[in-house]
Amino acid sequence: MRSRTGFRDCRGQALVEFALCAVILLALLFAVVEFGRMMLCYTTIANAARIGARYAITHGTIPGSTNATNSDVNNMQSSVQSVVNGFLAAGTVNAGAATVTVAFPALTCAGANPTDTCTGTTPGQRVSVTVSYLYDPLTSYFPLSGIRLTGTSEGVITW
Repeated sequence: MRSRTGFRDCRGQALVEFALCAVILLALLFAVVEFGRMMLCYTTIANAARIGARYAITHGTIPGSTNATNSDVNNMQSSVQSVVNGFLAAGTVNAGAATVTVAFPALTCAGANPTDTCTGTTPGQRVSVTVSYLYDPLTSYFPLSGIRLTGTSEGVITW
């Protein structure tokens, strides 16, 4: 049988064990929340690129026209950017910090004037939308502030 003084030597042991376990448990909890939020931002960015590509392939040409002009291409790119930014703003991503790039790989323009004709925006041509975002972590506990999340989607202009 233990003496009364034997129990006094163990006082505070549970407090020390709880402190050590609580620190590890809180770090694990913060990691789960932070990486879950990062995945949410990544899927939002990937879906925004998909939505932008879908908008571009369905609105890629001007009805009744076989060739577009420089201003038509610029209007299309700004329209796709506004659609993507609208999708990002509804999610967890700061739309002002995201970079949206709309590219028509087969695009060739006769010149730099807004009225010069461009080819490569007709049905059957490809369009690519890329959304890039520098991740902004919730806490500074993990060094995740320099991670760039990027989503790209491509499609073929249908009409």
